[in-house]
Amino acid sequence: MATKPQHSSGPAAALQVAQQASTILAKSASVSAKFPNSLFSRPETPELWTELEQLLYACLRTGDDKSAFLCLEKLTQRFGADNDRVMALRGLYQEAVAENEEALHGILQDYNQILLENPMNVHIHKRRIALIKAMGRRQQAIANLVDFLDSFPTDVEAWSELSELYYTEGLITQSIFSLEEAVIITPNAWNLHARLGELHYMASLSSSDSVEVQKQLTQAIQRFSRSIELCDDYLRGFYGLKLASDKLLQTSSSTKGGSTASISVEKVQKLNQLATSKLETMVKQRAANRSPGIDQSGVVAAQELLNRSKG
Repeated sequence: MATKPQHSSGPAAALQVAQQASTILAKSASVSAKFPNSLFSRPETPELWTELEQLLYACLRTGDDKSAFLCLEKLTQRFGADNDRVMALRGLYQEAVAENEEALHGILQDYNQILLENPMNVHIHKRRIALIKAMGRRQQAIANLVDFLDSFPTDVEAWSELSELYYTEGLITQSIFSLEEAVIITPNAWNLHARLGELHYMASLSSSDSVEVQKQLTQAIQRFSRSIELCDDYLRGFYGLKLASDKLLQTSSSTKGGSTASISVEKVQKLNQLATSKLETMVKQRAANRSPGIDQSGVVAAQELLNRSKG
């Protein structure tokens, strides 16, 4: 089956995909994998099934349960009800249409039974953890993720999810460790480097020790710098670099010797100037090229940060 699609990032994008339901479903209806019908049907492509799966997610987000069910049926016909991914999609659909807590408990029991029969079903493991988290059992979700990662230690998505769960529990050190594991597996993922920068920045805010504060801010700057090195127009990376360098320059103003942990004040100043200049350019460009459905919250936040720095 096709690789996992990227979910629509916002309600507007999801609605746009969901509105194409009739066209995509009609396209999939014209494909047959069974002989002799396959001789007369449209050629099958991986993109078609990826598109159908994206449609399923979008329909569930927009409340079009009927179209979501039709997507699920098409995927089941093509790949079989015992396909691991199809089983997880069916579970997702059942979760979305569940009417009460009792129904969700029933779905959770179904996941447990599937995993008893096939402990290597990664998709059901993840679906089960997501359901436990949605039911408000974050501690249990953490424990299950830790167990999952013992068996599947190279799963970046699981390490990232564990990091976010630790963060919601206020365990920033564990959150940083988990995300560092994800970065080891995907060292060129600029978004993960930026998220690590944010975690180190927040760790600096929770410390009262000046040496520790400077250490965390220095690590934050290093992570943000790496993120923009990997993606030179990454607004989130430049925003974080500006924020962390502003803070480090403030905390180092009373430090003797002209250094902040392992990075010189001069270097921090240069990075701060780079981030400021780049943010000003990106804000102007993106504000001038607004498109319907595009989230502008990052641009607004960047402008507010620039305004605060000037003040």
